[in-house]
Amino acid sequence: MSDAVKHECGIALLRLKKPLEYYKQKYGSAFYGVQKMYLLMEKQHNRGQDGAGFASIKFDVAPGERYISRIRSNDAQPIQDVFAQINQRISNDLAAHPDKADDVAWQKATIPYIGELFLGHVRYGTFGKNSIESVHPFLRQNNWMHRNLIVAGNFNMTNVTELFASLVELGQHPKEMADTVTVMEKIGHFLDDEVTDLYLECKNEGLSKREASPVIAERLNIQRILKRASKGWDGGYAMAGLFGHGDAFVLRDPAGIRPAFFYEDDEVVVVASERPVIQTVFNVAFESVQELQPGHALIIKKNGTVTSESIIPAVEKRACSFERIYFSRGSDAAIYQERKALGKLVLPDVLESIQNDTDNTVFSYIPNTAETSFFGMVEAANDFLNQRKNQYILDNRKTLTKEKLEEILAVKIRTEKIAIKDAKLRTFITEDSSRDDLVAHVYDVTYGVIQPSDNLVIIDDSIVRGTTLKNSILRMMDRLNPKKIVVVSSAPQIRYPDCYGIDMAKLEGLVAFQAAIALLKERGQYDVVDTVYQQCKAQEGKPDAEIVNHVKTIYSLFSDKEISKKIVELLKPEGIHAEVDIIFQSVDNLHEACPEHVGDWYFTGDYPTPGGNRVVNRAFMNFYEGKDARAY
Repeated sequence: MSDAVKHECGIALLRLKKPLEYYKQKYGSAFYGVQKMYLLMEKQHNRGQDGAGFASIKFDVAPGERYISRIRSNDAQPIQDVFAQINQRISNDLAAHPDKADDVAWQKATIPYIGELFLGHVRYGTFGKNSIESVHPFLRQNNWMHRNLIVAGNFNMTNVTELFASLVELGQHPKEMADTVTVMEKIGHFLDDEVTDLYLECKNEGLSKREASPVIAERLNIQRILKRASKGWDGGYAMAGLFGHGDAFVLRDPAGIRPAFFYEDDEVVVVASERPVIQTVFNVAFESVQELQPGHALIIKKNGTVTSESIIPAVEKRACSFERIYFSRGSDAAIYQERKALGKLVLPDVLESIQNDTDNTVFSYIPNTAETSFFGMVEAANDFLNQRKNQYILDNRKTLTKEKLEEILAVKIRTEKIAIKDAKLRTFITEDSSRDDLVAHVYDVTYGVIQPSDNLVIIDDSIVRGTTLKNSILRMMDRLNPKKIVVVSSAPQIRYPDCYGIDMAKLEGLVAFQAAIALLKERGQYDVVDTVYQQCKAQEGKPDAEIVNHVKTIYSLFSDKEISKKIVELLKPEGIHAEVDIIFQSVDNLHEACPEHVGDWYFTGDYPTPGGNRVVNRAFMNFYEGKDARAY
């Protein structure tokens, strides 16, 4: 994705099921869990580079001993910073006590971060500032061990205002109206209720307060807490939590919008946002890693029992298709094939644009994350070329000479590495003000492989705002002097804001919306904008279930090709010599390529939760009223 879009977050939860001495004996270190957490988080660094956090819990420590450790960083390289600090602390403690190198009991009692239960998080900020206070995990502290709560997640709630109000109704005084805080406090409230009820139960059984504490921990009903806390949540989420005494959970939203996968054996239970992360770190097969089902929570009790429990009734599964197009690492076996399919399915439109002239066309990709779709597009182009060769041979088999046959068979699809990244930096986390100039210097173009008679086909994951395309990439490609530049998006036109964790909150920032508005003005139909605004305004205050996405009306007046043509006009820079065409994937092809991940609201406006319609209408009203504000 060449546009600057921050997105997603990554979670990693690890529970060691054996005593720490076991890992010391088998793997040579009692810090096995910390080492695995580093790998789990580093393998998900693509999911977040604004911040990283790590928390650990030690089991069965005596009163007065520290059993929870947490460290967070918003450094430029936050994962490395977190684990550099952890490693420094461990190294210093061991260096000061060299006789304790093999004393696991001493290490657990003395050194922070060693323990049996771990939670890690990598973050892109989709709401609020990227201050250290915004970095997960969040900690809710209490002197009662089982009332301590640590929370981290990959999520965004559409109804934060309502959630905040519900906390106030419960008598709380939340410190801020952020969804992370409101979610944690909601869980914490019902955790407190559950502990109180269990204490009264223990008291009635004649147990003292000290005797009641381990009984409460054993009887704590995580499923009931989560059922009560999650009532009224509207959003996409994979929410992870640890309790001070050692229970843990990961809860997934009922539409399966945000991903979560888990693996269990006799040594570990592990949860992560991506399947191949678990496969790689623990060297396990694809089929050994399970997907957490929508509306379910994986509950890990301190005694080691692991169950998947229904928390919220599942609805139609609408797993985020952007996970498949771009966000998740392409090393997942299924995602790899799906991305190739996206490239194959868009080829017919490419052939139409270049008038089937593959002989005078060079195929390439930018950025590197589009490489897999590029492979699929080239495979399909080779199939097309082979069919054309075979047909020519059949039609001319009686007069075909050996020399001509060899000439025909020698023709290949031309592929080149046109754009080469020349700097180790993530261009999509750069400030917009300097981004375009930076991109122009980050990429070098390959000279000498494009002729003036050639078409240049460049595939990208998606086109969101198109500013980088207009201000940098098209100018870079034009320096090669092609006859025509065809930019291909393996994703459909992004028409609507996302409100479930991807930072696409404003309609006016989407080039497809800009194109639709430009067409309305051009054709004298701008009064439709006024009508849609009044329709959106009239729905304010209504229950979410009654709200309709009226912004769809804007797009219904134009075909996909009309909007694509207008996008070309908006994004083609002045002074560029080559003809430019921009091709988008169709929604039907997207569903064919990714049949199990049909969450497509940013393309179609069909939001998986009621709150989505409220958000898109609010985004439109912000646009109409000239408000530079988020819709959620």
